[in-house]
Amino acid sequence: MSDKYKVLIITGPTAVGKTEISIKVAQQLDGEIICLDSRQIYKDLKIGTSFPDEQTMKLVKHHLFGFVELDKHFTAYDYKLAAEETIDEILKNGKMPILVGGTGLYIDALQKGFLNVESDYGVRTHLRKLENENPGILRKILTDIDPESALRIHPNDIKRTIRALEVYYVTGKRMGELIKFEGPEQPKYDYEIVVLNRDRKELHERINLRVEKMLDEGLIEEVKNILESGFSKNLNSLNTIGYKEVIKYLEGEFDYNIMVHKIKVNTRNYARRQIIYFRRFEDVLWLNLSEIPEEDAVREIILKIKQQK
Repeated sequence: MSDKYKVLIITGPTAVGKTEISIKVAQQLDGEIICLDSRQIYKDLKIGTSFPDEQTMKLVKHHLFGFVELDKHFTAYDYKLAAEETIDEILKNGKMPILVGGTGLYIDALQKGFLNVESDYGVRTHLRKLENENPGILRKILTDIDPESALRIHPNDIKRTIRALEVYYVTGKRMGELIKFEGPEQPKYDYEIVVLNRDRKELHERINLRVEKMLDEGLIEEVKNILESGFSKNLNSLNTIGYKEVIKYLEGEFDYNIMVHKIKVNTRNYARRQIIYFRRFEDVLWLNLSEIPEEDAVREIILKIKQQK
């Protein structure tokens, strides 16, 4: 039996209903919630990332939401350090840490350890030049040498594609192999993972409704405010579904209806990639919220963590 502290992770695809479930679980376990979302960590990305509202955050204490500046380079390794420090503080206060979000790479970083590979300017410059001369070539190369990363990284995400290739050329290892690297650093905690899911049709309907709600709440104005504040549209933080489509709409590349359609389709595709990624995890409790009531899901999650204590 491990003597490490048990830490709960509640994950699942976008719009599945993680926030509602996690609040109820945290209230019953005397827990505090830690962000596990690579976009909700950024300041000013609130509407487009379904950032928890003030009322929700008053119900349970939240950590690592909106703490990174938009123009700051923030890696999965940076997240691992920040999350572990936060978990330590919560445990010291006698509370239950509950990580909530849909970023699978962050879960890997916490569970399997991570090598912090330094950037190589020469390699990165060469890759950028190659892509400029042959648009799409880096995606093909990545698919050949690291299909796992190609599945995880959006085809249009050049920055992360370059990073994955850079890691491979610098270390000779695929990014996934580095995450699983058995180095001196082992996971600090035993993570109990719960994946929430829904039937495909219902999840797609929830995604469509969420997109419409974001737009009603002022997503376009949020993007305008960010750009008018002087932030570059090319920031990695703004290479986010919802934000990048709105930017193209504001620039006249899309009309309003096409923008809405693109956000919905891209979000649905992202949810599919998330589910595929989560299937890699072992010893996971999967809960289909289309098949069981929310109260039963909460009960099963609590039972899982209490049985493991």
